[in-house]
Amino acid sequence: MLPILTPAESASLDRASAERGVTADALMERAGWAVARAAGGLAGGSAGRRVVVVCGEGNNGGDGFVAARLLERWGGAVTTILVEPGATPPPAAANNLRRLQAMGARVRAIGPERLRRELTRADVVVDAIFGTGFHGVATGPGQAAIEAINEGPAPVVAADIPSGVEGETGAVSGAAIRAQVTVALGTLKPGLVFDPGAAHAGVVEVADIGFPRDLVRTDLWLAERSDAARLVRPRAFEGHKRASGTVLVVAGSRGMTGAAILCATSAYRAGAGLVTLAVPEGILPVVQEALAEATFLPLPQTAAGTLSMDAWPLVEERFSACGPAAAAAIGPGLTADPDTAELVRRIVRESPAPLVLDADGLNAFVDRTADLTDRRSDVVMTPHARELGRLAGMTSEDVTRDRVGHARKAASEFRATVLLKGSRSVIAEPGGSAVVNSTGGPVLATGGTGDVLTGAIAALLARGLRPAEAALLGAYAHGVAGSLSGAELGEGTLASDVSSNLAPALAALARDHGED
Repeated sequence: MLPILTPAESASLDRASAERGVTADALMERAGWAVARAAGGLAGGSAGRRVVVVCGEGNNGGDGFVAARLLERWGGAVTTILVEPGATPPPAAANNLRRLQAMGARVRAIGPERLRRELTRADVVVDAIFGTGFHGVATGPGQAAIEAINEGPAPVVAADIPSGVEGETGAVSGAAIRAQVTVALGTLKPGLVFDPGAAHAGVVEVADIGFPRDLVRTDLWLAERSDAARLVRPRAFEGHKRASGTVLVVAGSRGMTGAAILCATSAYRAGAGLVTLAVPEGILPVVQEALAEATFLPLPQTAAGTLSMDAWPLVEERFSACGPAAAAAIGPGLTADPDTAELVRRIVRESPAPLVLDADGLNAFVDRTADLTDRRSDVVMTPHARELGRLAGMTSEDVTRDRVGHARKAASEFRATVLLKGSRSVIAEPGGSAVVNSTGGPVLATGGTGDVLTGAIAALLARGLRPAEAALLGAYAHGVAGSLSGAELGEGTLASDVSSNLAPALAALARDHGED
């Protein structure tokens, strides 16, 4: 996994590295080298290329000074622009500015109009205006420089983070660089992982600039393919269907049969050996027709065609029959009927098997969150921002502003693994550790894909993975399946297409693990 450090954690790493003997000058030299190399790569080489390096007043500007010096040495035609020429840079940055000037390099302090003229002639631009500690809205010369760069024709390499993006969250409140490549110096930052900052960053390259690895301290990580691959568990050669994991899916209602079918199908696609679909008795013929492989548990229903509290004895009996290699998925298509919600709360309280709660499986605990901790088994919650907002008494916008923080808070409060869905899903554990999933994309923004994810995670729980492991592998494979579907079908991808591609996605991950 790749560590993701907040600006405060990055500052602590700088200090700890200095105490270990790694100087600011040494870090800046390696940072500038990485940025210069990326700029040369984006321009198709350094020799003879016209490069404009736009530098702010801080250490980010110092990285730019080093990059400018190296690009000049490598044969580039480099112009370095000082955004705040009257400012006093930090010592390491000031030292590198002097070195740049001493070699006779072209260093200029010019206004926005002259900068625009310089930019029209550039083959590549280096953004070294603001660093990861930036917060709020760019104003004055910094804003003018950002706007000029964005209006120019040349591709942009950002040093550490695109200027104008908040390193802490990825928020963009005003003008911000739109880079083709961002060189993350030492480690990733949240602003490079979460939108809108991630969208401004382009391709992110993480450069080793010399931090001692044992000093990197964080509890936020970005999952890589190898992290998911190592979690794939092949079936035992002599195994039988129950040993491969049994999943009970409690889902569906009148008019919402598709959610139940997608969830159950996806549990099979993710490797479950046996899936039982527990649904209101009135929709049994529909789901039986759609899914030949499952077994079925028709349950008493309300007048509205939703599950009734009278279903509990039958659900309890089925839990007893499932055995130890079992898990349950609760929620897709259930509705918020009060009787159904009471059944959900009873299942969560009494279930001996680990559970995945999604959709109305979560909505049953709105204004009843204390009931969510009154249970016997592990739970994986899979809310999107609106669902988590309902549970926490806030808006989805509030949740989105600090996805990691709110996922962690919910995991701690509810003593559950929380998978907060989104363009970069966050998986938080009660102890505070969090992992960001790196797969997925807009192709998953279609109805029913959440039901697919719920079924997949339930299958992985049934196969013996810990809750956080099942959530990570489920989310990663779900994203890969979405990419496979999107490559073939584009924006016409359906949730059922994603479900069908779960098995190929997991098989590819298993092959990766076997080749390690």
